[in-house]
Amino acid sequence: MLVLAVLTVLGGLVAVLAGGYGLHRTRRMEESVQSVEALVKPPQPGADRPQVQFETADGKVVDIASPVRRTRRRPLRDGSELRIAYDADDPREIVLLSRDRIRVDQAFMTAGAALVVLGVALVVRAW
Repeated sequence: MLVLAVLTVLGGLVAVLAGGYGLHRTRRMEESVQSVEALVKPPQPGADRPQVQFETADGKVVDIASPVRRTRRRPLRDGSELRIAYDADDPREIVLLSRDRIRVDQAFMTAGAALVVLGVALVVRAW
């Protein structure tokens, strides 16, 4: 029982750290980068994510794979435009400007915190 409790706490800590890192990265990108409209293009052969093309502030055209897949909720149709933020130092580092990513990271942190509390309760019960 004690081993299960410790593994639950460790799993929870990993989830909290993953969510925290994701939140930090997303917020840093949203605050310190430039935002532009990007053109959605068809995916490369064999790829499951569409291509995204945008122009940086210095006029350089960047064409990379989208950070998200096409879904029913976000179809990313060819020829449509998408609001993204990119890092001026490394334009290949982009973030889709949406609240969805923040919600996922917050869910990871919440689930991780719940696992930590559960694990601690199991440790206390085991002793």
